[in-house]
Amino acid sequence: MARRETSVAGPGSRALVVDVIRSTATISRVELAERTGLTQPSISNIVRDLIAEGVIYETGSSDSSRGKPRKLLAITPANRFGIGFHLGPDTLTCVAIDLTGGVVGREVIPFDGVDLAERLGERFDEFIADLDLPRDRIEGLAVVAPTARPGEEEDAPEWTAVRAALTERLNLPVIVENDAAAAGLGEFWSRRVPREQAFGSVYLSTGIGAGLVFGGALFRGAGFDAGELGHLSIAYDGRPCPCGNQGCVERYASMVATVDAAREAGLTVDQKTISTAYDAIAHAAVSGDPRAFAVVDQAARYLSLAVTSMVNLLDLGRVVLTGPGVAVAGSIYARRLRAHLERTAHARRRHEIVVELSAQPRDAAGIGAAALVVQASIAPGHTAT
Repeated sequence: MARRETSVAGPGSRALVVDVIRSTATISRVELAERTGLTQPSISNIVRDLIAEGVIYETGSSDSSRGKPRKLLAITPANRFGIGFHLGPDTLTCVAIDLTGGVVGREVIPFDGVDLAERLGERFDEFIADLDLPRDRIEGLAVVAPTARPGEEEDAPEWTAVRAALTERLNLPVIVENDAAAAGLGEFWSRRVPREQAFGSVYLSTGIGAGLVFGGALFRGAGFDAGELGHLSIAYDGRPCPCGNQGCVERYASMVATVDAAREAGLTVDQKTISTAYDAIAHAAVSGDPRAFAVVDQAARYLSLAVTSMVNLLDLGRVVLTGPGVAVAGSIYARRLRAHLERTAHARRRHEIVVELSAQPRDAAGIGAAALVVQASIAPGHTAT
């Protein structure tokens, strides 16, 4: 949409130092120099500036075989905050996080998208007031939403105008991003994943997307559209997709596809929305209903085919399953994916491929939105263009 993430330009950047401190929780200056390859004077200068700004602080000390104990450095959690808004079909999820990715506030309200910029601005003011967050310590707002489906672009909000209006109203930086990509960065940030690890997340919702983080930066692609995992074909002559392709995994494994499959299997699905219908099927699957389990397990098999191709192509070392589609039956998806990777992943004998479930799958996109703000604030080597 409106943001491109790029990795740092050189090893001396502030972003590199912040990323290492973030991922290790606590670390000494000597260890920072060893991990980054920077000289001690460079580390001292960067650390001094970060301490002066309140981004990091000295906490305790570690034993040293060379004399006096070494002071340890850590991120200061409540020094600044990021706010993330996730636009769903009929709700708005509002999330505030601290500098470590810890959630300090969350709220879900009904939202119809009318007068978008004005209402988002009002909600921002109300949300931070309810949390009693000091405005001068809030670094900005990120708004995330699903990418418009092919052929439906004209129905999507005019995000450039919305972003400009919000920036002027709030007098703060405003970022716009797609929900799957944001969720990936949020999982990367809050899990303290090292920047050298090739990291990916899979966002299962009414569509299917991926968030990819390399070198600490969200990978966006030439047109800010990287991560469209849902449109990876798993059957060259399969079901037609609105994108123009055939056999896209989204047509087999998304929440929508799973609800359709449940109806075809004869399950009673009378909920009013896709989300409630899918959750009912997922609850039945994990509660022992054999027909519901078969439907969800088949969706997990289809998804595993696509995710394995993504892992093979990018040589990922860690994958997190997130999004509302794994909030109830995530264990089924994780079990299928682990089994498929153990059997078919190209690099399975060279390195471990870790598969994890999100701790907060329904809020992952909102948390990720706020993480975009935090990263842009304290690790500005990941730049917006």
